Amino acid sequence: MGRSIKKGVYVAEKLLKRVLEAKSAQKREVIKTWSRRSTVLPEMVGLTLAIHNGKKFIPVFISENMVGCKLGEFALTRNYKGHTSKGSK
Repeated sequence: MGRSIKKGVYVAEKLLKRVLEAKSAQKREVIKTWSRRSTVLPEMVGLTLAIHNGKKFIPVFISENMVGCKLGEFALTRNYKGHTSKGSK
């Protein structure tokens, strides 16, 4: 179930503040964040965010197609290495 329209989208206040500062100063630095539940806003387009996946930070360049999605969708937490073959046992 999604979030109520009345409440609006969720973005961590600290992250939003850092994004607006980077946009106004035209900085091209990577912004680190642990907030995987935050929604991508149009103000974030063109920035690179380093999203924490539980172990390390994954750099993600935000494009227009990502607006409305959650940040956690772009930094996967599980690494599937494939099934083992019968000969390798």
